[in-house]
Amino acid sequence: MMKRIWAAFYARTLEFLRDRSSLGWNLILPVALVFGLAFVFSGAGQPLFKVAVVAEQPANHPFLQTQHVNFYDITPQQVDTTVRKVGRHQVDMLLDLRAGQQHYWVNSDSQKGYFLERLLEGSPDGAQLTKQSVKGEEIRYVDWVVPGILGMNLMFSCLFGVGFVIVRYRKSGYLKRLNATPLSASEFLLAQVFSRLLLVVVVTSLVFTGTNLFMHFTVEGSYLNLLLVLVLGAFTLIALSLVVAARVSSEELAGGLLNLLTWPMMLLSGVWFSMEGTNPVMQWLSQLSPLTHMLSAARAIMLDGAGLTDISGHLLVLAGMSVVFLLIGAVTFKWTTE
Repeated sequence: MMKRIWAAFYARTLEFLRDRSSLGWNLILPVALVFGLAFVFSGAGQPLFKVAVVAEQPANHPFLQTQHVNFYDITPQQVDTTVRKVGRHQVDMLLDLRAGQQHYWVNSDSQKGYFLERLLEGSPDGAQLTKQSVKGEEIRYVDWVVPGILGMNLMFSCLFGVGFVIVRYRKSGYLKRLNATPLSASEFLLAQVFSRLLLVVVVTSLVFTGTNLFMHFTVEGSYLNLLLVLVLGAFTLIALSLVVAARVSSEELAGGLLNLLTWPMMLLSGVWFSMEGTNPVMQWLSQLSPLTHMLSAARAIMLDGAGLTDISGHLLVLAGMSVVFLLIGAVTFKWTTE
C-alpha cells in the first residue's frame, strides 16, 4: 500500500514540477500580493478623522494642516453625494473652500463630527466658515459590507465555476469529443455562461433574501434595480472567466491566473473597505475591475436610493466589459490542447 501511495505522490509531484507555468505562478503570485498589499496599506497608520474638501484650486486653509486627519479632495459635482455621506457618518466633515462659499457640513449627532467642529473653531480663520448641519442615522457596517460579501462570493463562483471547469474539460478530452458533434464553440460557451448565470443569480438572491429577514438591511432603492445589477455583474464576471479558459489547458495554470484576477479585485474593489482617500493610483486601478462597478452600483441603490439613471455609468461599463470579454473568449477559444 505504501508503495502505491508513494508512486502516486511521486507522479503528482513530478507533474507539478514539470509544469513550469503553474510553478512560476505559485512563486510569483505570493510575492506580488505581498508587495501590492504593502503599497496599498503603506503609511503611518489610519487617521482618526475623514474630511472631504472641495476647492477651486489647491486650498491653504490653516485647518488643513491638522494632523491625524485624512483630507481628500472632491469635485463640485460630488458635493451633494458627500453631504449624504456626512449624514450617514461615512464622512466626518465636508469643507467647501471655494470663493464665495466658505461652508462646512457636519453631523451634530456624530462624535467625530463634534470634535472636528471644535478643532475647526479653534484654528485660525476657522470662524469664517459657516456651519451647515446634516441629520441622519449612522449606516451600519453590515449594511455597507453586505454587497461586498455577496459580490466576493459571486466573483469566485463565476470565475472558478466556469473558467476552471472548461480547462478541466479540455484537459480530460471532453471538449475534444464535443468538437466531433454539431455543437459550435459559441453555442458551447453560451450554454456555460447562462447555466452558471442562472445558478449564481438564484443562489445570491436566496442568500440576500434569507439574511435580510434577520438583519433588515437598508435598501432605499428598487429591488428590481438591484437584481439588474446582480445579473449584469455576474454576466460580466463569467465572461471574464472565458478569457482565461479560452486556451489554457493546465488546471494549475488556470488556478494561478484566476487567483491573479480575484485577489486584486477583492482588495481593490471595495469589498471590505472604501477606496475613498486611498492612493490615487489604487483608485484608478480599481476602476478596471468589474466588481468595483457592480458593488458601487449596488451600494448606491441600497444606501442612496439611486435609480437607473444615477448608476447608468456603472451599467454601461459592465456592458462594455461583457462584450469585450465575450469576443476575446470566443475568438481565442480552442477545443483541444494541441
